[in-house]
Amino acid sequence: MFGLDDKQINFRKATIDDVNQIWLVERASFPTPWTKEAFIKELTDNRLAHYFVLELGNQIIGYAGMWIILDEAHITNVAIHPETRGRKLGELLMRNLMTMAKLFGAKKMTLEVRESNRIALNLYCKLDFKRQGIRKKYYTNPIEDAIIMWVKL
Repeated sequence: MFGLDDKQINFRKATIDDVNQIWLVERASFPTPWTKEAFIKELTDNRLAHYFVLELGNQIIGYAGMWIILDEAHITNVAIHPETRGRKLGELLMRNLMTMAKLFGAKKMTLEVRESNRIALNLYCKLDFKRQGIRKKYYTNPIEDAIIMWVKL
């Protein structure tokens, strides 16, 4: 479905018009996806929220969101469409998100990740995130602990 050409990859701020495509990536990526309404609320009502998309041509293939609270960036979600994974796009998306967090004044960044998500854990470790704690039974479908990770920006 997605042919990959680096010249066509673009990172930009998400808009309300992107919600349908963001939700398609969300639904393909997670067993318990956020609703379209949740994304609309984040983009229109949450002054702390900043969302970005990764496009291939005019198709959104990934997105990431964060809340900037004082000098901290709290990642809400990150996803790359399953059909485009394994091409370092998650790393590209995360590095861009980290750059944006710094531009918004964040000095550190945090996220939660499923204990079983080895690919994501490896990426976050590569980006110098460190394990700082556990949130017991944080995830559902299946029930699983979350690893809390932090990085200095």
